[in-house]
Amino acid sequence: GISILIATPGRLLDHLQHTSSFVYSNLRWIVFDEADSILELGFGKAVEDILGLLGSRNDASDENKSKTDPMQRQNLLLSATLNEKVNRLANISLKNPVMIGLDEQKKPSERSSALGKKHTSLLSDDEEEIPDKHNNIAEPAVDDFKLPAQLVQRYVKVSCGSRLAVLLTILKSQFERQVSQKVVVFMSTCDAVDFHHTVLSQLEWSRGLALDTDKKQKFLGCKVFRLHGNMDQEDRKKSYLGFSSEKSAILVCTDVAARGLDIPKVRCIIQYDSPGEASEYVHRVGRTARIGEKGEALLFLQPVELDYLKDLELHGVSLTEYPFQKVLDGFPVNGEKPLKRKPISLDMHPWILSVQRTLENYVASEATTNKRARDAFCSWLRAYTAHRGELKKIFMVKKLHLGHVARSFGLKEQPSLVGRSHQVQLKKRKKEQKREGQGPTKQRKFPTKK
Repeated sequence: GISILIATPGRLLDHLQHTSSFVYSNLRWIVFDEADSILELGFGKAVEDILGLLGSRNDASDENKSKTDPMQRQNLLLSATLNEKVNRLANISLKNPVMIGLDEQKKPSERSSALGKKHTSLLSDDEEEIPDKHNNIAEPAVDDFKLPAQLVQRYVKVSCGSRLAVLLTILKSQFERQVSQKVVVFMSTCDAVDFHHTVLSQLEWSRGLALDTDKKQKFLGCKVFRLHGNMDQEDRKKSYLGFSSEKSAILVCTDVAARGLDIPKVRCIIQYDSPGEASEYVHRVGRTARIGEKGEALLFLQPVELDYLKDLELHGVSLTEYPFQKVLDGFPVNGEKPLKRKPISLDMHPWILSVQRTLENYVASEATTNKRARDAFCSWLRAYTAHRGELKKIFMVKKLHLGHVARSFGLKEQPSLVGRSHQVQLKKRKKEQKREGQGPTKQRKFPTKK
């Protein structure tokens, strides 16, 4: 038979239950990759059934265990984040587990002790092997994540209307500072990825210098790739391989790229849209600073979203502010870089105004890009309202100025259908349907705005 089988839980369980020729008596390794994600997607029961059929459950009956080969089998759970659901799976699938990758500086005996004390313990409370079982150390209320020490984590505070201009400025600064590098930019929706991929790869502008007034050039000189779940498999493969092979490139993507991808030499992760759950933040930044390499992570936040930093701190993730004003002062104003400049608000800075004006003119002049901007605007708002639990108090649509949100997509005006009551739209639709039902003899009248 085959040496390695890669499967989804549902399909594997189906073969174990119904395929008589599916022989697994020589099975030696069971690996659950991204165990937390498997459980969050609702495959917990399927995984338990798989372990039961394979005779790998700690609580499995002797009858099930006797059906399998008596040779020792190794079970592994892999995840960047551990939670209660993963602990429960560990309790039924692992015997005398060893934690690998957490606090590498500690001795093995200390790591085993930590397993029993921390909230991320893989051992059940009734395991006899836990040292200091009756230790009265209080468990923290939330998971505490550990990130590589060489990862530099920062945030940039940006008003809603200037987000895209600031993103372009930071990317331009990154590649002027170091030409050969790779940057991953995370977005919240597929439509947002398509729009920003178009802008980053096609936007042209003129520096406004006397010699180059009529000559436009690409704002960003590097290649730009996109990756999201609505793309065809061949297109996704092409983007992944293309970005991996480039020395200098940008990848605009959704969370589909936050897990399971090992892309070499990624220097910087930019989270243009907030990841929401702290665990997703960890998985996103995990695309850089891998195996001892240096890396940077930058999180975009609006002034009304700064409380999100406190939520990250609860999980042991601390960010410092990105010196954007210093970056901004390095760009020319009217073709010159003055030695001294009075402090100017970010939104009114000549460079930001110039980039924003270029963006809006580009979006307005291209019909396809304009439609993508509108689609991205609508999908972004829907995603913004989808935050769960306590995060709803931080990411509230009511706190946003929808006109400024439109500006962040290069739109001079807010799309008319967004921002109105759903009930109003429903009533209008019903009225139109009634008029259409009256027959073609009567002239159709449209309501006028008062």
